Amino acid sequence: METLVQAAQLLLSLSILVILHEFGHYIPAKIFKTRVEKFYLFFNPWFSLFKKKIGDTEWGIGWLPLGGFVKISGMIDESMDKEQMALPPQPWEFRAKPAWQRLIIMLGGVTVNLILGMFIYAMVVFAYGEQHLKNEDVKYGLTFQEMFTKYGLKNGDKILKVEGKPVDNVMEINKAVFLRDARDLTVQHIDGSIVEVKLPADVHKEMFQKDGFGSFMPRLPIIIDSVVPNLPAAKAGLTTADKIISINGETVQFFDQLTSVLSENKNQTIDMVVQNGDSTRNLNVAVDSLGRIGFAPRHFTKVFKITDVKYGFGASFSHGISKGWWTVKDYVSQFQFVFTKKGASSIGGFGTIGKLFPTVWDWQVFWLNTAFISIVLAFMNILPIPALDGGHVVFLLYEMITGKEAPQKVLEVAQYIGFIILVSLLLYANGSDLFRWITG
Repeated sequence: METLVQAAQLLLSLSILVILHEFGHYIPAKIFKTRVEKFYLFFNPWFSLFKKKIGDTEWGIGWLPLGGFVKISGMIDESMDKEQMALPPQPWEFRAKPAWQRLIIMLGGVTVNLILGMFIYAMVVFAYGEQHLKNEDVKYGLTFQEMFTKYGLKNGDKILKVEGKPVDNVMEINKAVFLRDARDLTVQHIDGSIVEVKLPADVHKEMFQKDGFGSFMPRLPIIIDSVVPNLPAAKAGLTTADKIISINGETVQFFDQLTSVLSENKNQTIDMVVQNGDSTRNLNVAVDSLGRIGFAPRHFTKVFKITDVKYGFGASFSHGISKGWWTVKDYVSQFQFVFTKKGASSIGGFGTIGKLFPTVWDWQVFWLNTAFISIVLAFMNILPIPALDGGHVVFLLYEMITGKEAPQKVLEVAQYIGFIILVSLLLYANGSDLFRWITG
């Protein structure tokens, strides 16, 4: 059932985005008196679930939920209608229009996705506000991946400033370092001393390879939120009312200390002292090969004070535009990792995208994810790959610069190549999802 809820949210989100994207092509096409033969949500090889002819346009819903399309007369697209292209150009056809008009038509979908993403962000911020974790409310400092110890950062430290600016929301630090080239940190150690830390320029690459992009998280005290049935902790008698005091005689106060000790005792049985009220007891707990015993700590949102930040109607638009712009920049920054071995192995398809959505319907999260996907679609569609909007834009820019149209044969071959590339990427991404699901 949970998977169905995620799938339903993904389907609704993509349907909204695809329809509006295609309207981004349809509207300028109609403005420039270009005939649109088909407007489809989803693809319709062999048959359609629904179709109705209104004027010159056939409106329909296909059965293959991989996107959508508008078929514009006189344009080499995924339909590969060579018969139409062999006839003399007609005034209502795409190829008969000036290059600047064709460029606007092709950029319409990307433009709509970009503006839509920013608009949704603005409306979500206006309706729900944002939740910030203030520096002063992070009582026990932050935790860092081991790779950061050589730069002078230790668990329990606080980051007071990033690039000279005071930290307002602790949850933005990781993003600033990993994606936004922030390298100058003002750090307060546990003893109260304040130092300046300069991270190397390529630290983001090291973070990616060593999973260090999960650093700069609030340091959590050991508060048991849930114990997984039939796993070692539950079998040993650990309950949510217990407080872990020590392991093998070593005192532990924070979750990072606990995970460190467990990691050192993989495939071994540990002596755990727990406190329940005024009484203590000893538990013998088996640690698995991954250094786990089977319980979840309480999430930081349940441990620390979270500040609700509200925005007025006007301020929400400014914030939405800023959030959309940073989403684009952050996604472009991450794109460099796709071409690494680790990045290629982490690519996912619809299964991965679906997991962005919660297992229960949450409209705030739904719209935030829809805004994110909209902006990602804008970026992906503008890539200079034939068969994508960006591929058409490249040929149009070539024509506008040189004054010569690209030969029709070249456009046809490019369309075939682009289609093969897209299908290959689609199969690889969704195949990776399937492989990860099978292998666990």
